[in-house]
Amino acid sequence: MSKKMIAFYSRPDENYVNGKIQLLSVGNTEIAATYLAEQLGADLFRIEQLRPYAKDYNDCIAEAQADQRRNARPELKEYPKDLEAYDEIYLGYPNYWGTMPMAVFTFLEHFDFTGKTIYPFCTHEGSAMGHSETDLKLLCPSATIEKGIALHGGNVRKEMTKLKQWVH
Repeated sequence: MSKKMIAFYSRPDENYVNGKIQLLSVGNTEIAATYLAEQLGADLFRIEQLRPYAKDYNDCIAEAQADQRRNARPELKEYPKDLEAYDEIYLGYPNYWGTMPMAVFTFLEHFDFTGKTIYPFCTHEGSAMGHSETDLKLLCPSATIEKGIALHGGNVRKEMTKLKQWVH
């Protein structure tokens, strides 16, 4: 049996949820990641920026969009020591303008994923996976990228059956 890791980027604070801005104590992607870790007996790793985006939704959006426009690679707080022990990486992230947050790009570019299998999952408010799977294939050409799953962020707790079916 191979060892599994759930690596995820998630943002609490003010978020756009079901058509309105709401304050979240736990980000939607973290809810899905935690559930997956329990289902799979996997290790959890949170991808966190050294300088997080603003707690205010509109300020966060401006910062994140500026990072995407300039193709930035935000510095991360930490990385796993290595990924040698893991054959399967479940990669979770919110959909930011059709792809992954730039901090996820930073994480992916830090490691060699040769021989690894990556299972992407994202939370969104209407844009599904966007082109994130294509971006993953470009960033990790020596990994196997499996078909991902898109979970509606505002209803993520109701999406657990769908997530469980995807895993099994």
